[in-house]
Amino acid sequence: MKTVAVFEAKNRFSELLAAVAQGEEITITRHGSPVARLVALNAIDQATSKQSERVAAAIQRLRAVGAGTELGCTVQDAIQQGRA
Repeated sequence: MKTVAVFEAKNRFSELLAAVAQGEEITITRHGSPVARLVALNAIDQATSKQSERVAAAIQRLRAVGAGTELGCTVQDAIQQGRA
């Protein structure tokens, strides 16, 4: 991942867009602190898709762990006990 200051990004924007189109990610900084990241749109779509898959898998694992487990009281009772 390449890091570029705001001033440099402004002056080389077309060049940076060409690099992003080739798959590179560029972080733009102001006074050394990251403020933005340039990424290709298809990279965002792929990341979102992968994240959705990871979330679905995590939910499935949690349901498997909790299958057959009982709380021993109602959810309302557990909430009340937690507030005490």
